[in-house]
Amino acid sequence: MSDVDDQTRERGQDGPFAHSKALRSSSHDARRPLTEVSLQDLHEIKLLLRSESVIDWHRLYIDDESQARRLFQLCGLDVDNDADLRRLQALRTEAANYITTCLKLRLDDYVNNHAPVESLPMLASKEGKYQRNACTMLKVMHIIHHLNARELRTVLPIPDSELFAEVESSVVLMFDELRAAGVPVVEFSWSRKTRESQVTKLLVKRETSAARIFDRLRFRVIVENREELGPTLHVMLHRCIPFNYVAPGQTVNNLVETSQLQSMTSSGTEEDDREVDPTDTNEFSSQQFRVLNFIADLPVRVDTLLEKHGIESPENKGRVVFILAEFQVLDRATARQNEQGESAHALYKQRQHGRVRERLLRAPGKRGS
Repeated sequence: MSDVDDQTRERGQDGPFAHSKALRSSSHDARRPLTEVSLQDLHEIKLLLRSESVIDWHRLYIDDESQARRLFQLCGLDVDNDADLRRLQALRTEAANYITTCLKLRLDDYVNNHAPVESLPMLASKEGKYQRNACTMLKVMHIIHHLNARELRTVLPIPDSELFAEVESSVVLMFDELRAAGVPVVEFSWSRKTRESQVTKLLVKRETSAARIFDRLRFRVIVENREELGPTLHVMLHRCIPFNYVAPGQTVNNLVETSQLQSMTSSGTEEDDREVDPTDTNEFSSQQFRVLNFIADLPVRVDTLLEKHGIESPENKGRVVFILAEFQVLDRATARQNEQGESAHALYKQRQHGRVRERLLRAPGKRGS
């Protein structure tokens, strides 16, 4: 963890991000072709870009066991681990009870009791009598897993700094995979939001949701050309970010259009050709500011941390917690443009601080008081 901690403390030249030492010393000459993008991959990327929820999906597009394993692993569960397999089975049991008792829906006995739990993503992908039941089951399991992880996080006396370091290590490994896949990354950086920035954010927002700060842990990836943004998202979703835990309604995207993604796959027929709807940017950003920015809840296995601190995990809550992280993905030309004129980070902070001063000093009776 020391390399990550050292790099986290190191500050770059443009804003609050720490820059990867590995990037500055690396060469992108040795590249291997990107993995073929499946229809499932394409739908995952589009869900992220459109800031939609997986709960509104009607099917998956997983056609082999390795893809199903990847989905579970990204959620912090290993189907080859007996304890994790029992955890998945417990999630299925609780989900089935909710579906049949609370919603009064009937579940097919095979999906409910007999199908191997690790086969549910494939059943949810194949047309037939099991597809809808399997899809419903996975959606409810997804929510219960998230709730359990959130509850576990609230009772574990583990410092945020240690959990953040686990996430940073995982994302650094993802960066290595980006390089190995041939994605020409020109900047990879990360930061932890400062105390002062957290205070500013809470003072500047009117909505009650402002009490939840999404970007305490932030990562930025800049690639050479805009055409590489799609492949970059593909690797990120494959290696590190569970698509089903990308926060709905939190994506800011005025940079990537779905039409740019069509050439990435030859798998089947794309059923949904809707273009990405323009997303409102931060009110303090310049009109010329272009970015793909999204929030994801990243699973962190706490087995070793529990052992390190001598902590007994509460029963029936698993060994996974979630940490919210913000990701910013853009190309070199856009990044350069964003640091010029009204888009510059320093002017963005000035606009924020101006709004805070206005709210704190506004006299009674003035607009919005």
